[in-house]
Amino acid sequence: MEEKMTVNGKAYKIQKLLGKGKGGYSYLVSDGAAQYVLKQIHHEPCSYYQFGNKMEAELRDYKRLQTIGIRMPLLFDADMEQERIIKEYIEGDTIYDLVCQDKMEAAYLEQVKDMCARLYAAHTNIDYFPTNFVVQNGILYYIDFECNDYMEEWNFENWGAAYWSKTPEFMRYVKERE
Repeated sequence: MEEKMTVNGKAYKIQKLLGKGKGGYSYLVSDGAAQYVLKQIHHEPCSYYQFGNKMEAELRDYKRLQTIGIRMPLLFDADMEQERIIKEYIEGDTIYDLVCQDKMEAAYLEQVKDMCARLYAAHTNIDYFPTNFVVQNGILYYIDFECNDYMEEWNFENWGAAYWSKTPEFMRYVKERE
């Protein structure tokens, strides 16, 4: 892994890999003054999801969720040529970590249901997988920008909720990652 990556000519020092998703790798980076998340788009195959132009989708989805009023990191920069974005770093535990540590709170479920009310009214779903949500000072943030037109089978109640507690689906996922 490179020690530094650039976005539109500005250098960022990589501090650690935060995770890999369907569309990219996310790194905790610093410009010497503050920390950010740098997402590097990848083009690895994904058997269960079809992508168009991932960079255009990131920017389009960010604007869509911003309009809906979803709490998420600010987008600071986008480098179309290198397929990289810089966004605000929201420090905290993911819902995934909180479930694993038996620290899940009802307030987080209430907050995701509030998000759902906004999203469903706008005919939109997000990726409800628990690694896409961070709690900072008791406030829930959706840290991904992915969203799609609403489909009942992929809403929180029918898909996401199965991963927000120690359900058989959640435990199978944990076991697969060990």
